[in-house]
Amino acid sequence: MSVTEDIERSVTQSAGTISGLKAFSSVIAAAGSGIVQALKSGHKVLTAGNGGSAAEALHMSEELVGRFKSNRIPLPGIALVADATALTCIGNDFGFDFVFSRQIEGLGKAGDILVLFSTSGNSENLIKALESAHKKDILTVCLLGRNGGKLAGKGTWQIIVPGEETSRIQEAHQVVLHILLEMIEKAFVTPS
Repeated sequence: MSVTEDIERSVTQSAGTISGLKAFSSVIAAAGSGIVQALKSGHKVLTAGNGGSAAEALHMSEELVGRFKSNRIPLPGIALVADATALTCIGNDFGFDFVFSRQIEGLGKAGDILVLFSTSGNSENLIKALESAHKKDILTVCLLGRNGGKLAGKGTWQIIVPGEETSRIQEAHQVVLHILLEMIEKAFVTPS
């Protein structure tokens, strides 16, 4: 297979995976509305993930505090992956499985939203984060892949991107992330 054929195959696979998100339109809309309602009620959005999914968690939080496309008030978003001192302290003292749940216990309040990014749905630290969120009455959005893993069916809202290839799942998560950000921004942009 030539380099050009490899590229075309990758583009076709990505487009197919992203097109499959249409099946989740109502769930994405409900999750976006839930996030908007939480933010309008004075709550915050917490995000978490591992590896490439940690980058997505960072991306969501920075767009909330900064802006996505339009100027608007800054919105409270905290990426639980961002504080290296908290991650290393908690990881050292309690174990890596607790790096997010411990932060949720300290920072989360009832009515907040936790957005989890995971291509497998099997990361123990994300499972514990979800459990901590449930204990605190924090609503959860799970962006998952494959069959959803151990997190399947456990979130308030979940989008499980079908497929086995991590990169294609992450690309689809990025599309969902941008759709959610568009919904949020529309709700908070002041007309000029």
